[in-house]
Parts: sequence; structure tokens; C-alpha cells
Amino acid sequence: MEELKPRPANSSPLTPLGFLERAATVYGDCTSIIYDAVSYTWSETHRRCLRLASSITSLGISRGHVVSVLAPNVPQMYELHFAVPMSGAVLNAVNLRLDARTISVLLRHSESKLVFVDYLSRDLILEAIALFPRGAPVPRLVLMADDAAAAAGSLGAEFCCSYKDLIEKGDPDFEWVRPESEWDPMILNYTSGTTSSPKGVVHCHRGIFIITVDSLIDWGVPKQPVYLWTLPMFHANGWSYPWGMAAVGGTNICLRRFDAPAIFDLIRRHGVTHMCGAPVVLNMLCNAPGSEPLKRPVQVMTAGAPPPAAVLFRTESLGFVVSHGYGLTETAGLVVSCAWKREWNRLPATERARQKARQGVGTVALTRLDVVDPATGAGVKRDGSTLGEVVLRGGSVMLGYLKDPEGTAKSMSGDGWFYTGDVGVMHPDGYLEIKDRSKDVIISGGENLSSVEVESVLYGFPAVNEAAVVARPDEFWGETPCAFVSLKEGLGKKPTEKEVIEYCRSKLPHYMVPKTVVFKDELPKTSTGKIQKFILRELARAMGSAGAGRSRM
Repeated sequence: MEELKPRPANSSPLTPLGFLERAATVYGDCTSIIYDAVSYTWSETHRRCLRLASSITSLGISRGHVVSVLAPNVPQMYELHFAVPMSGAVLNAVNLRLDARTISVLLRHSESKLVFVDYLSRDLILEAIALFPRGAPVPRLVLMADDAAAAAGSLGAEFCCSYKDLIEKGDPDFEWVRPESEWDPMILNYTSGTTSSPKGVVHCHRGIFIITVDSLIDWGVPKQPVYLWTLPMFHANGWSYPWGMAAVGGTNICLRRFDAPAIFDLIRRHGVTHMCGAPVVLNMLCNAPGSEPLKRPVQVMTAGAPPPAAVLFRTESLGFVVSHGYGLTETAGLVVSCAWKREWNRLPATERARQKARQGVGTVALTRLDVVDPATGAGVKRDGSTLGEVVLRGGSVMLGYLKDPEGTAKSMSGDGWFYTGDVGVMHPDGYLEIKDRSKDVIISGGENLSSVEVESVLYGFPAVNEAAVVARPDEFWGETPCAFVSLKEGLGKKPTEKEVIEYCRSKLPHYMVPKTVVFKDELPKTSTGKIQKFILRELARAMGSAGAGRSRM
């Protein structure tokens, strides 16, 4: 046995890029992408990606260079998820909604050599480049345009060429650059942290291969689904589904922007079977005026924030079949899911939704999951109430943070865990439930209370559209819960602060009941749909101590 060693025939580096070659062979004449009036087959997508990879290398991009892209969910964004790493480069999908200053910082930090820019972000990228320090290396820019916009204006001196030019000039028989090692970097994503200290998460080919296959298995994605891109591809690379759709020969329905009517229309027109999105997307769907139950079920994967049980219940009543997962930028996708048990089907609908609101158990490719006491590193009691930090171990955990050895070492300490910074509990049945980010836990009178738990109750109030709970300073308790809520449209009578508080008092222990309720037209969100609690915390602090009298906004 000891003479049997790894050999080239049995140890090829794992990479998801080969999924595209297979899709071109197996599903060659099947539709790969639909975007308005544009559509491609898998054979065409394969050739376009090879042409693009060829042209990228002709621009002097080589193995290990960072290539960035600033674009919404259009076909070019999908193609770049293959073409950039096929050139040997590292793909950096930039959050489309960041401001110019932040984008400038990230491009400099990553030392990006080339940036693909959607035509609607032209002014944004030029402003970001203008903020580069004098003498700093500036990446070359490639302009991407829809067919309708291609003739709207000339490239301009700032852009070296157009996306269309690269497709036309590229070699369709290009031998794409395979990784020398499966540990070679493939992806660079930035978390939503502060730009004063960017956290660039680096993933290798091996990790992306593992998370892609794992995500398809865990969600039970069949061959040739019709996938609607409601999740931004710049958000952790669309949770690995750009590569996953190639693996199963799916049809990608691309769209620039969406709202509830657009989603329902595309579902009807194209027979959509699968889609992903943060809980804010579910909330938008179930609160859409005039929405009718679907004729055929649509599978929805939600993650990004703990979904309130009330939102899950209302979404599924429309015919969506919601699956719930948990992951981070650092895990490249969802590594925990609420694996469904048959016996739960016999539970009342509200109880089923409560069970599904839990994050669940590790996916098949995750090595291990636990909730530990941060002080001792020991696992907490599996009682559903003892709080601890969620820790993970598995093949899709990042290589580390770019140019940040201290941050990498801190998040992946010598005990073999990746420390997520999320606070959760472990239930007796082994299912994880996230209670908060560590920074969002409210400490009131010495009691740790979960803002997520309070928010879940608020979503059950009939008039509430969105809710977020943060800490407000209090002279006596130290901190008390402050609820920011937006209300549903078309209400005949708007609730009062007292009515919302009384509702919470009937559902929660006294110390968890919000002492302040602030009504806002809309809650501030990131482009991926997460409510920006740091803004709300600043508002709550500016209101002063709750003991000094309540404020209204």
C-alpha cells in the first residue's frame, strides 16, 4: 500500500472551470443565457469565454494577476466568472453599489491590472480612478455595453477597448490556463467591512470546486433548471451558482435590476424553477400588491441574514418552496443548511416556518460545525439557549485575507477552526440557530439579548414591512433595544409606537421588549439587501439615553 502514491492521472487539480467544457459537450444546443432579447447556447457561451480568456492574456494579464469587474447580473458578468480564471487571473467581482472612494481603495489594495466596467458605471469608475494617488499604477479599463447602448457613444480615451472587441478578436480554440495547483488563487472578494482596513477574501480553485458541487447537492438542484439571477453575482459570486449552472446545464435568466412585478413576470415567461436571495427579497415578494399564488412551485434559497419565520410563512403561502442556508464571504457560499425532516411536514404551518428559520446543519462537504465559548474554545451546551461563537472547518474556507496575515491568523487560530464572528446556539437536535453578529448583541442590565429574535417577533406584527433592532444607550440598563421599522403600503391606520411595544410585550420576555420604536419610510440597506445596522446604531446613539426621554423620527 505504501508504494501507491498520487500520480498525474489521479491528482489533477480540482477546478470548476471544466464544468463549462462539459456543458458545451452535453448541453451544447441548449439555452445557457437569456437576457431580454439576447440568448446564447452552451456551445456559444463556451466559445465566447475562450475568446475572452484569450484576449485577456493578450492584454498582458498572466497567472495570479487580479482582474476586476463592476457590473450587474448581465451576460458579460456571467461569462467573466469563467473567462477571467481561464486566463490564469484572479477574478475580483466588485460590489456595484459602492461609492467611488471605496472602489478606489479596493482597486489599489488588490493591485487590479484590468477592470471590466458596465456602461452605466462609467462615471463611477472614472471617479474612482481619479482618486488614485499621483504615480500609483492605474488598471486598464474595458467598457461593457448592452447592444442597444453600444452605439450610444464612443469609447473615450480612458478605455483601452470594449468587451465586444475582446470577444471578436479572441481565439475560440484557446487552450485555457489550467491551475498548476488546486490551491492556486482563483477568486478575490471583499467583505462589507470598513475601507480603512479592506478585508480581501482569497479563494482557491479547490475551494470553489468544493462549494459549487456541495451547493448543488445540498439544494438538490436537478439537471437543466431555469435559474433567475435575483442574487447579485458580486455577492460571494452568487453563492457559487455561476459555475453550478454550467455543471447541470441550466438556463441563466439575467436581468439588470428587479422588483417584485419583474420577478413574477420572468417566472411566468420563462418557467423559472430556482432563484436565490436574501430575506429582503422574500419580504418584497410576499408584500407585493396584487401578488397571486404561483401556478408551479419555485425553489428559493435564502441566506445572508436570519429570515423571520413570519416572512417564510407568507412567502411559502404564495407557492415558493424556501430553503434556508448560512455562509459567509469567507466560505465562498452556503455551508450550513436547514436540512428538512419528513416529520416536520406534520407540524402546523407556523411551527414549520419556525423550524425552517434555523440555519441548520453542516452541508455534506463541510467537515465540522460547532458553537463555542469564545473564552475557552469549548463547545456550548446543546440546549437552544446558551450563546457562543459559530466556528467552522471545511474545504471551502478561504485561503486567508489578502495582505493581512494578522487578520488571517486571528480568524483561523491554531485550534483548527475558522471563527465567524456570528453568535448562535446549538439546539438539542444538533441544528444551529444564528442569534446575532457579535457586534449586534445588545447587553441590557447584564443580559445578552438577540436583536434577531426581537426582529422576528416584529415581522409578525401585521403592519410591519421591515424591522431592525439595535442598542440604544440607557442611563440605568446600559443598553436597551431600539426598533426601527418601516410599514406596509396602503395601510388605512398606521400603528403607534405604544401598539408595537405592547405587541412585543405579549410575545417576548420583558427585558427583550423594545423601549423605543422609530418609524422610517425605508431602512438603509446594502446592495445585497442587508439592513445597514451600523447606520441605525449611529441614529440610536444620537438619540441619547433612553432614560432621558424618547425620541421620534
